[in-house]
Amino acid sequence: MTFFELNEIPDGSHLSKVVAEPRYFAERNCLWVALPEDIRIAGLPNVDYIDTENFVVLPIEFSTGTLEVDIYTVLAPDAAPEDRGFSGLAYHIDEALANFESVYIRGTNGLKENPPAPRDARAIQYFAFPDAKFDYLRDEFPGVYEAAANLGLNEWITLRLEVAEHGVTSYINGEKVLVVDGSLGKTASGKVGLRVDIGSEAYFSNLRITN
Repeated sequence: MTFFELNEIPDGSHLSKVVAEPRYFAERNCLWVALPEDIRIAGLPNVDYIDTENFVVLPIEFSTGTLEVDIYTVLAPDAAPEDRGFSGLAYHIDEALANFESVYIRGTNGLKENPPAPRDARAIQYFAFPDAKFDYLRDEFPGVYEAAANLGLNEWITLRLEVAEHGVTSYINGEKVLVVDGSLGKTASGKVGLRVDIGSEAYFSNLRITN
């Protein structure tokens, strides 16, 4: 197992369309990740954010196995009403950052926030960049690549991904919440990333990677 406490930016990491810095927050040392000011103010949807390559790329290769991390998600001060508190993990990131898979949460859609339907069934999402983003998957395969989850904003949750050759099973705080049977990614291995998206800030702690 490889362990990153995430009390600092690991040596050899690369920041793609995010800013990050170590902080002490919610009673632990962790890594704060958010979108930079230029993207927040003038970024283009589907180019600079919305299921794009917004992550801290970590210096480790991963193919199949388990990814597990603690995440505390908050809405950014300038969040729009439609922003949901997006944070999660990316994996199989290729060298050009042109292909990867990801599972992320939408904090305001968690059951603890009592969202209205259909948002209550959209707390966790799988997507594959660049051709299978959430909107395409929602339109073409409703209810298959997203699901409900018992989570909310402003709390530590543990996201666990069990990545196999042909899919991924996702857990929130030990509860199985989303099973994707069949990978939509174009790469079978690559780097691991800590993701955020528009209107969101996230704190990451204790990343455990088992190949």
